[in-house]
Amino acid sequence: MKLTILGATGSIGASTVDVMLRHPDKFSAYALVGHQNSARMLILAKQLKPEYIIMTDEQAAKELVGKLPKGVRLEVGMQAAIEVSQASDVDMVMAAMVGSAGLPAALAAVRAGKRVGLANKECLVTAGRIFMTEAKRCGATVVPVDSEHAAVHQALLGHDHASITRIILTASGGPFRERDPKTLKNVTPKEAIAHPNWSMGAKISVDSATMMNKALELIEARWLFDMPAEKLSAIIHPQSIVHAMVEYRDGAVLAQLAEPDMRSPIAYALQEGTRLDAGIPWLDLAKTGRLDFQAVDETRFPAMRLVQDVMRGGDALAIALNAANEEANQAFRSGQLGFMEIVSTVEDVLQQTQDVAIASLDDVWACDQLARNTAHRVMG
Repeated sequence: MKLTILGATGSIGASTVDVMLRHPDKFSAYALVGHQNSARMLILAKQLKPEYIIMTDEQAAKELVGKLPKGVRLEVGMQAAIEVSQASDVDMVMAAMVGSAGLPAALAAVRAGKRVGLANKECLVTAGRIFMTEAKRCGATVVPVDSEHAAVHQALLGHDHASITRIILTASGGPFRERDPKTLKNVTPKEAIAHPNWSMGAKISVDSATMMNKALELIEARWLFDMPAEKLSAIIHPQSIVHAMVEYRDGAVLAQLAEPDMRSPIAYALQEGTRLDAGIPWLDLAKTGRLDFQAVDETRFPAMRLVQDVMRGGDALAIALNAANEEANQAFRSGQLGFMEIVSTVEDVLQQTQDVAIASLDDVWACDQLARNTAHRVMG
Protein backbone atom coordinates (compact mmCIF):
# COMPACT_ATOMS: atom_id res chain seq x y z
CA MET A 1 0.00 0.00 0.00
CA LYS A 2 1.40 3.38 -1.03
CA LEU A 3 0.60 6.31 1.29
CA THR A 4 0.52 10.07 1.31
CA ILE A 5 0.78 11.38 4.87
CA LEU A 6 -0.65 14.84 5.45
CA GLY A 7 0.90 16.23 8.63
CA ALA A 8 3.81 13.79 8.55
CA THR A 9 5.91 15.75 11.06
CA GLY A 10 3.22 15.81 13.76
CA SER A 11 2.42 13.23 16.45
CA ILE A 12 -0.06 11.26 14.31
CA GLY A 13 2.43 11.32 11.46
CA ALA A 14 5.15 9.96 13.76
CA SER A 15 2.92 7.13 14.95
CA THR A 16 1.90 6.33 11.37
CA VAL A 17 5.55 6.11 10.34
CA ASP A 18 6.23 3.86 13.34
CA VAL A 19 3.54 1.41 12.22
CA MET A 20 4.70 1.55 8.60
CA LEU A 21 8.31 0.78 9.53
CA ARG A 22 7.14 -2.30 11.42
CA HIS A 23 5.70 -3.62 8.16
CA PRO A 24 8.05 -2.55 5.34
CA ASP A 25 6.69 -5.35 3.15
CA LYS A 26 3.19 -3.85 3.28
CA PHE A 27 3.67 -0.06 3.18
CA SER A 28 5.66 2.56 1.32
CA ALA A 29 5.44 6.34 1.23
CA TYR A 30 4.44 8.20 -1.92
CA ALA A 31 4.49 11.66 -0.34
CA LEU A 32 5.10 13.23 3.05
CA VAL A 33 3.53 16.62 3.70
CA GLY A 34 4.66 18.93 6.50
CA HIS A 35 4.49 22.60 7.42
CA GLN A 36 7.56 24.13 9.11
CA ASN A 37 9.48 21.30 10.79
CA SER A 38 12.16 20.76 8.17
CA ALA A 39 14.52 18.96 10.59
CA ARG A 40 11.95 16.29 11.36
CA MET A 41 11.01 16.02 7.69
CA LEU A 42 14.61 15.37 6.72
CA ILE A 43 14.73 12.43 9.14
CA LEU A 44 11.50 11.03 7.71
CA ALA A 45 12.76 11.45 4.16
CA LYS A 46 15.81 9.35 4.96
CA GLN A 47 13.71 6.70 6.73
CA LEU A 48 10.96 6.29 4.14
CA LYS A 49 12.49 7.64 0.90
CA PRO A 50 9.17 8.85 -0.52
CA GLU A 51 8.76 10.06 -4.07
CA TYR A 52 7.75 13.54 -2.86
CA ILE A 53 8.36 15.81 0.11
CA ILE A 54 5.94 18.72 0.37
CA MET A 55 6.43 21.64 2.75
CA THR A 56 3.53 24.10 2.90
CA ASP A 57 5.88 26.74 4.34
CA GLU A 58 8.24 28.21 1.74
CA GLN A 59 11.11 28.88 4.14
CA ALA A 60 10.96 25.32 5.47
CA ALA A 61 11.16 24.02 1.90
CA LYS A 62 14.26 26.12 1.26
CA GLU A 63 15.92 24.54 4.30
CA LEU A 64 15.63 21.12 2.63
CA VAL A 65 17.10 22.06 -0.74
CA GLY A 66 20.08 19.84 -1.54
CA LYS A 67 19.64 17.69 1.59
CA LEU A 68 17.06 15.10 0.57
CA PRO A 69 17.97 11.55 -0.49
CA LYS A 70 18.56 10.98 -4.17
CA GLY A 71 15.34 10.62 -6.15
CA VAL A 72 13.14 12.42 -3.60
CA ARG A 73 11.44 15.44 -5.18
CA LEU A 74 10.76 18.58 -3.16
CA GLU A 75 7.62 20.66 -3.70
CA VAL A 76 6.16 23.61 -1.80
CA GLY A 77 2.64 24.85 -1.07
CA MET A 78 -0.86 23.62 -0.41
CA GLN A 79 -1.62 22.96 -4.06
CA ALA A 80 1.23 20.45 -4.15
CA ALA A 81 -0.29 18.76 -1.06
CA ILE A 82 -3.62 18.51 -2.87
CA GLU A 83 -1.96 16.98 -5.93
CA VAL A 84 -0.15 14.24 -3.97
CA SER A 85 -3.40 13.44 -2.15
CA GLN A 86 -5.27 12.68 -5.35
CA ALA A 87 -2.40 11.17 -7.39
CA SER A 88 -3.28 7.93 -9.17
CA ASP A 89 -0.32 6.08 -7.58
CA VAL A 90 -1.63 6.69 -4.04
CA ASP A 91 -3.67 3.97 -2.34
CA MET A 92 -4.31 5.73 0.96
CA VAL A 93 -4.06 9.21 2.45
CA MET A 94 -3.48 9.70 6.18
CA ALA A 95 -5.18 13.04 6.87
CA ALA A 96 -3.41 14.30 9.98
CA MET A 97 -2.73 17.92 9.08
CA VAL A 98 -3.71 20.19 11.98
CA GLY A 99 -6.67 22.54 11.67
CA SER A 100 -8.87 23.63 8.81
CA ALA A 101 -5.77 24.02 6.62
CA GLY A 102 -5.86 20.25 6.13
CA LEU A 103 -9.40 20.18 4.75
CA PRO A 104 -8.74 20.89 1.03
CA ALA A 105 -6.14 18.13 0.64
CA ALA A 106 -8.23 15.59 2.59
CA LEU A 107 -11.29 16.46 0.51
CA ALA A 108 -9.22 16.06 -2.67
CA ALA A 109 -8.33 12.53 -1.54
CA VAL A 110 -11.99 11.74 -0.93
CA ARG A 111 -12.97 13.07 -4.35
CA ALA A 112 -10.29 10.88 -5.90
CA GLY A 113 -11.92 7.83 -4.27
CA LYS A 114 -9.00 7.08 -1.94
CA ARG A 115 -8.94 5.22 1.35
CA VAL A 116 -8.63 8.05 3.87
CA GLY A 117 -7.43 7.65 7.45
CA LEU A 118 -9.07 10.62 9.10
CA ALA A 119 -7.27 12.21 12.05
CA ASN A 120 -8.28 15.80 11.31
CA LYS A 121 -11.31 16.91 13.36
CA GLU A 122 -12.03 19.96 11.24
CA CYS A 123 -12.85 17.85 8.18
CA LEU A 124 -16.00 16.60 9.90
CA VAL A 125 -16.72 19.32 12.46
CA THR A 126 -16.71 22.12 9.89
CA ALA A 127 -17.55 20.26 6.68
CA GLY A 128 -18.99 16.91 7.72
CA ARG A 129 -21.95 16.97 5.36
CA ILE A 130 -19.79 17.95 2.39
CA PHE A 131 -17.02 15.49 3.29
CA MET A 132 -19.18 12.41 3.81
CA THR A 133 -21.47 13.19 0.86
CA GLU A 134 -18.44 13.39 -1.40
CA ALA A 135 -17.02 10.18 0.07
CA LYS A 136 -20.21 8.33 -0.79
CA ARG A 137 -20.46 9.89 -4.24
CA CYS A 138 -16.83 9.13 -5.15
CA GLY A 139 -16.52 5.70 -3.54
CA ALA A 140 -13.92 6.75 -0.99
CA THR A 141 -13.42 4.75 2.21
CA VAL A 142 -13.17 6.93 5.30
CA VAL A 143 -11.66 5.18 8.34
CA PRO A 144 -11.45 7.20 11.57
CA VAL A 145 -8.08 7.41 13.30
CA ASP A 146 -9.30 9.09 16.49
CA SER A 147 -9.28 6.34 19.14
CA GLU A 148 -12.93 6.80 20.13
CA HIS A 149 -14.25 6.75 16.58
CA ALA A 150 -12.02 3.85 15.59
CA ALA A 151 -13.51 1.98 18.55
CA VAL A 152 -17.05 2.69 17.35
CA HIS A 153 -16.10 1.66 13.81
CA GLN A 154 -14.96 -1.73 15.12
CA ALA A 155 -18.03 -2.22 17.33
CA LEU A 156 -20.31 -1.57 14.33
CA LEU A 157 -18.74 -4.12 11.99
CA GLY A 158 -21.19 -6.82 10.94
CA HIS A 159 -24.14 -5.25 12.73
CA ASP A 160 -27.38 -3.72 11.49
CA HIS A 161 -27.18 0.07 11.52
CA ALA A 162 -30.90 0.41 12.21
CA SER A 163 -30.63 -1.63 15.43
CA ILE A 164 -28.24 0.83 17.12
CA THR A 165 -29.79 2.56 20.11
CA ARG A 166 -26.75 4.49 21.38
CA ILE A 167 -23.16 5.30 20.56
CA ILE A 168 -21.25 6.18 23.72
CA LEU A 169 -17.85 7.87 23.54
CA THR A 170 -15.67 7.74 26.63
CA ALA A 171 -13.85 10.74 28.07
CA SER A 172 -11.08 10.94 30.65
CA GLY A 173 -12.80 13.92 32.28
CA GLY A 174 -9.57 15.89 32.25
CA PRO A 175 -7.99 17.43 35.35
CA PHE A 176 -11.26 18.75 36.85
CA ARG A 177 -13.57 15.74 36.83
CA GLU A 178 -13.64 15.69 40.67
CA ARG A 179 -13.24 19.40 41.35
CA ASP A 180 -16.04 21.50 42.85
CA PRO A 181 -17.65 23.36 39.92
CA LYS A 182 -17.87 26.52 42.06
CA THR A 183 -14.06 26.77 42.04
CA LEU A 184 -13.58 26.34 38.28
CA LYS A 185 -13.76 30.08 37.57
CA ASN A 186 -10.37 30.37 39.29
CA VAL A 187 -8.61 27.75 37.13
CA THR A 188 -5.27 28.87 35.64
CA PRO A 189 -3.93 27.88 32.20
CA LYS A 190 -1.19 25.85 33.92
CA GLU A 191 -3.81 23.82 35.82
CA ALA A 192 -5.95 23.28 32.72
CA ILE A 193 -3.02 22.03 30.63
CA ALA A 194 -1.98 19.47 33.29
CA HIS A 195 -3.88 16.44 31.96
CA PRO A 196 -3.98 13.55 34.48
CA ASN A 197 -3.50 10.76 31.91
CA TRP A 198 -1.09 11.99 29.24
CA SER A 199 0.85 14.89 27.78
CA MET A 200 -0.77 16.72 24.88
CA GLY A 201 -0.53 20.09 23.19
CA ALA A 202 -1.79 23.12 25.14
CA LYS A 203 -4.89 23.73 23.02
CA ILE A 204 -6.20 20.17 23.11
CA SER A 205 -5.37 19.90 26.82
CA VAL A 206 -7.60 22.89 27.53
CA ASP A 207 -10.27 21.36 25.28
CA SER A 208 -10.05 18.21 27.39
CA ALA A 209 -10.41 20.26 30.58
CA THR A 210 -13.62 21.89 29.28
CA MET A 211 -14.67 18.64 27.55
CA MET A 212 -15.04 20.66 24.36
CA ASN A 213 -12.89 17.99 22.71
CA LYS A 214 -15.62 15.45 23.43
CA ALA A 215 -18.27 17.83 22.11
CA LEU A 216 -16.32 18.06 18.85
CA GLU A 217 -15.95 14.28 18.74
CA LEU A 218 -19.71 13.86 19.08
CA ILE A 219 -20.17 16.12 16.05
CA GLU A 220 -17.65 13.97 14.18
CA ALA A 221 -19.57 10.84 15.15
CA ARG A 222 -22.77 12.37 13.83
CA TRP A 223 -21.31 12.47 10.34
CA LEU A 224 -19.07 9.41 10.43
CA PHE A 225 -21.82 7.07 11.54
CA ASP A 226 -24.90 8.93 10.26
CA MET A 227 -26.42 9.15 13.73
CA PRO A 228 -28.92 11.65 15.17
CA ALA A 229 -28.05 13.63 18.31
CA GLU A 230 -30.34 11.61 20.56
CA LYS A 231 -28.30 8.47 19.88
CA LEU A 232 -24.93 10.08 20.66
CA SER A 233 -23.59 10.53 24.18
CA ALA A 234 -20.46 10.48 26.30
CA ILE A 235 -19.46 9.02 29.65
CA ILE A 236 -16.46 9.73 31.86
CA HIS A 237 -14.00 6.84 32.15
CA PRO A 238 -10.82 7.92 33.97
CA GLN A 239 -8.68 4.89 33.02
CA SER A 240 -9.05 5.54 29.24
CA ILE A 241 -9.04 1.79 28.53
CA VAL A 242 -12.56 1.52 27.08
CA HIS A 243 -12.55 3.86 24.09
CA ALA A 244 -16.20 3.68 23.05
CA MET A 245 -19.32 1.52 23.30
CA VAL A 246 -22.22 0.76 20.97
CA GLU A 247 -25.56 -0.29 22.40
CA TYR A 248 -28.02 -2.31 20.31
CA ARG A 249 -31.77 -2.80 20.42
CA ASP A 250 -31.49 -6.17 22.16
CA GLY A 251 -29.62 -4.60 25.08
CA ALA A 252 -26.17 -5.82 24.03
CA VAL A 253 -23.35 -3.30 24.47
CA LEU A 254 -20.15 -3.83 22.49
CA ALA A 255 -17.04 -2.06 23.75
CA GLN A 256 -13.55 -1.75 22.33
CA LEU A 257 -10.70 -1.85 24.85
CA ALA A 258 -6.99 -1.20 24.39
CA GLU A 259 -4.08 0.56 26.01
CA PRO A 260 -4.29 4.27 25.12
CA ASP A 261 -1.81 4.46 22.26
CA MET A 262 -2.56 6.14 18.92
CA ARG A 263 -0.71 3.41 17.03
CA SER A 264 -3.69 1.12 17.66
CA PRO A 265 -6.29 3.13 15.68
CA ILE A 266 -3.65 3.99 13.10
CA ALA A 267 -2.88 0.32 12.49
CA TYR A 268 -6.62 -0.35 12.29
CA ALA A 269 -6.99 2.34 9.62
CA LEU A 270 -4.02 1.03 7.64
CA GLN A 271 -5.00 -2.64 7.64
CA GLU A 272 -6.98 -4.35 4.94
CA GLY A 273 -8.42 -7.54 6.40
CA THR A 274 -5.53 -8.89 8.48
CA ARG A 275 -4.83 -7.22 11.82
CA LEU A 276 -1.41 -5.57 12.09
CA ASP A 277 1.07 -5.54 14.96
CA ALA A 278 0.87 -1.94 16.14
CA GLY A 279 3.70 -2.16 18.66
CA ILE A 280 1.50 -1.20 21.62
CA PRO A 281 1.61 -2.92 25.05
CA TRP A 282 -0.80 -5.80 25.65
CA LEU A 283 -3.79 -4.88 27.79
CA ASP A 284 -3.49 -6.45 31.25
CA LEU A 285 -6.89 -6.04 32.89
CA ALA A 286 -5.76 -7.78 36.07
CA LYS A 287 -3.04 -5.15 36.43
CA THR A 288 -5.48 -2.36 35.58
CA GLY A 289 -7.67 -3.71 38.35
CA ARG A 290 -10.82 -1.69 37.80
CA LEU A 291 -12.72 0.27 35.16
CA ASP A 292 -14.72 3.24 36.50
CA PHE A 293 -17.48 5.21 34.82
CA GLN A 294 -19.45 8.27 35.82
CA ALA A 295 -22.05 10.48 34.18
CA VAL A 296 -21.02 13.81 32.67
CA ASP A 297 -21.92 16.72 34.97
CA GLU A 298 -23.16 19.47 32.64
CA THR A 299 -22.69 22.08 35.38
CA ARG A 300 -18.99 21.29 35.39
CA PHE A 301 -18.87 20.70 31.62
CA PRO A 302 -21.46 22.97 29.93
CA ALA A 303 -19.92 22.22 26.52
CA MET A 304 -21.72 18.87 26.66
CA ARG A 305 -25.06 20.64 26.94
CA LEU A 306 -24.28 23.02 24.09
CA VAL A 307 -23.29 20.29 21.64
CA GLN A 308 -26.69 18.60 21.78
CA ASP A 309 -28.33 21.74 20.37
CA VAL A 310 -25.54 22.11 17.83
CA MET A 311 -25.99 18.54 16.55
CA ARG A 312 -29.74 19.08 16.20
CA GLY A 313 -29.11 22.18 14.14
CA GLY A 314 -27.41 22.74 10.80
CA ASP A 315 -23.81 22.88 9.67
CA ALA A 316 -23.23 26.56 10.48
CA LEU A 317 -23.65 25.94 14.22
CA ALA A 318 -20.90 23.32 14.28
CA ILE A 319 -18.57 25.62 12.36
CA ALA A 320 -19.29 28.47 14.78
CA LEU A 321 -18.77 26.21 17.82
CA ASN A 322 -15.35 25.14 16.58
CA ALA A 323 -14.19 28.60 15.52
CA ALA A 324 -15.41 30.38 18.66
CA ASN A 325 -13.83 27.72 20.87
CA GLU A 326 -10.47 28.10 19.15
CA GLU A 327 -10.51 31.84 19.77
CA ALA A 328 -11.74 31.56 23.37
CA ASN A 329 -9.29 28.75 24.14
CA GLN A 330 -6.41 30.90 22.89
CA ALA A 331 -7.63 33.91 24.87
CA PHE A 332 -7.74 31.80 28.05
CA ARG A 333 -4.22 30.46 27.47
CA SER A 334 -3.05 34.07 26.97
CA GLY A 335 -4.57 35.15 30.27
CA GLN A 336 -7.27 37.30 28.65
CA LEU A 337 -10.27 35.13 29.55
CA GLY A 338 -11.41 33.09 32.54
CA PHE A 339 -11.71 29.31 32.31
CA MET A 340 -15.50 29.17 32.61
CA GLU A 341 -15.77 32.02 30.10
CA ILE A 342 -14.44 29.75 27.33
CA VAL A 343 -17.71 27.87 26.91
CA SER A 344 -19.89 30.88 27.78
CA THR A 345 -18.17 32.79 24.97
CA VAL A 346 -18.93 29.93 22.59
CA GLU A 347 -22.55 29.95 23.73
CA ASP A 348 -22.83 33.70 23.11
CA VAL A 349 -21.43 33.24 19.61
CA LEU A 350 -23.87 30.41 18.88
CA GLN A 351 -26.79 32.59 19.93
CA GLN A 352 -25.67 35.17 17.38
CA THR A 353 -25.06 32.65 14.58
CA GLN A 354 -27.54 32.38 11.74
CA ASP A 355 -27.82 28.69 10.93
CA VAL A 356 -27.45 29.07 7.17
CA ALA A 357 -26.95 26.26 4.66
CA ILE A 358 -23.35 25.28 3.92
CA ALA A 359 -22.82 24.09 0.35
CA SER A 360 -19.12 24.67 -0.37
CA LEU A 361 -15.74 25.19 1.28
CA ASP A 362 -16.10 28.92 0.59
CA ASP A 363 -19.26 28.84 2.73
CA VAL A 364 -17.29 27.03 5.44
CA TRP A 365 -14.51 29.65 5.46
CA ALA A 366 -17.01 32.52 5.49
CA CYS A 367 -18.98 31.07 8.41
CA ASP A 368 -15.76 30.30 10.27
CA GLN A 369 -14.45 33.85 9.91
CA LEU A 370 -17.77 35.38 10.95
CA ALA A 371 -17.80 33.27 14.11
CA ARG A 372 -14.23 34.29 14.96
CA ASN A 373 -15.10 37.95 14.50
CA THR A 374 -18.16 37.52 16.71
CA ALA A 375 -16.06 35.77 19.38
CA HIS A 376 -13.61 38.67 19.51
CA ARG A 377 -16.49 41.13 19.80
CA VAL A 378 -18.03 39.06 22.63
CA MET A 379 -14.71 38.85 24.48
CA GLY A 380 -14.19 42.58 24.08
